[in-house]
Amino acid sequence: MLTSPENLTRRVGASCVQTDFSSFSEEVVDRSRYLLLDFLGCAIRGTLTESTLPVLRVAARKCSQDQQIPIIGTAIKSEASFAALAVGTAAHSLELDDVVNSGSLHPAVAVIPAALATGYENRCSGAGLLTAIIVGYELMVKLGIALKPTAHYRQGFHPTGTCGAFGAAAASARLLNLTEEQFVYALGIAGSQAAGSLEFLSDGSFTKRFHAGWAAHSGVVAAELAREGFSGPASIIEGKFGFLHGYSPESDPDQVMRNWATPWEVMNTSIKPHACCRYKQGPIDCILEIIKTNELRAEDIARVDIAILDAGFALVAEPAEQKREPRSVVDAQFSMPFGAALAVLRRDASLDRYHADEIGDSEIKRFMKRVNCMRDPELNREFPAKWPARVVIKTTTGKAFEHQLDYPRGDPENPLSWDEIIAKFSSLAGQVLPEAQCNRIVSLVKEVDQLDDVSELVEALWID
Repeated sequence: MLTSPENLTRRVGASCVQTDFSSFSEEVVDRSRYLLLDFLGCAIRGTLTESTLPVLRVAARKCSQDQQIPIIGTAIKSEASFAALAVGTAAHSLELDDVVNSGSLHPAVAVIPAALATGYENRCSGAGLLTAIIVGYELMVKLGIALKPTAHYRQGFHPTGTCGAFGAAAASARLLNLTEEQFVYALGIAGSQAAGSLEFLSDGSFTKRFHAGWAAHSGVVAAELAREGFSGPASIIEGKFGFLHGYSPESDPDQVMRNWATPWEVMNTSIKPHACCRYKQGPIDCILEIIKTNELRAEDIARVDIAILDAGFALVAEPAEQKREPRSVVDAQFSMPFGAALAVLRRDASLDRYHADEIGDSEIKRFMKRVNCMRDPELNREFPAKWPARVVIKTTTGKAFEHQLDYPRGDPENPLSWDEIIAKFSSLAGQVLPEAQCNRIVSLVKEVDQLDDVSELVEALWID
């Protein structure tokens, strides 16, 4: 049995409470703004997805005279925890939100909705907002690393949902200026709400998207209850029946505080250029590189062999026949054969390609039969620090073209520029909001740490 580091939850709480905005370098602050803008584009565009609409209807019914938090990208208001639920669910619905490879999770969609709702309700500053986001990312990611992502997945858990409850609670608690004792209570309460079943993979249902929203919702509730004196276990992270032991048979509590803030995990966060599971991103990059460099056409290709990381194999490659016959957008986003077919036939795996017409397209259906996914032990040697990918495309004339990469496009080692992030934001948010409003949002985000009241930003995100 693992030995639990003494007072780990309390040490985490103390570190989060004592972190001050003045301690961040300009590089960390700028990266946080960058991640915030990327999130906002996903959240605003995500309000249009089929899975978001029922959540918005429920959230609208939770609005009261005293609790009116704008739900960004809509004309709806709700109380704080349900605003966070709706925004988190919307942002995660596109499969375009950020990810941290080492923890195999999506921090923005859990942490930022909780921070925005709590920050708006309490008229917090922009600097306070970024501090809460940075702290929330740090805890959420460190928990993901400590769980060992592959082992956590094998238990049937989605780390964005499970670890996200803690990250969201940390962000909300930081904005409420909780004491160290109250902060620990908030984490303890979050631990009893940490959830996220991978069973959505069986039928492509919407619950994967809900995991992010529920984590954000849970974080807001946990922080508010802690402020009122409701207690939570002070050993929730490391205890015998705590989070790490209960959610992974291979967890390592020592990983939680190891390298804390050196660097801050916001610096290790990746951006998605393709609208699908992160385990598909590298292979799609490889396919696009091969077909563009060698001017290959679909009719030239006899077979596409894709090496998939073990941690993602069950997500995007198994069962093989089911992955070649996606029935919904969620199925398609978690189907490597579908992503490969898009890359070859459309040379594009953007959000606009993940819809019913493409899923039902006969050409895509035929091509998916030429896609073969395999395990490769060599790829796993440096996982999760690296998420490498390797693809071999064999032609009808017997030629073989191979490409391998260590860092998918959007990783910190292979980043998107600020201009590319702005373009991504504008392409997403521009489908909901007018251009002038989108431009104003970009300007506000670039100077968010100068705002005395974050409500100025939140209200700019709303349809009035």
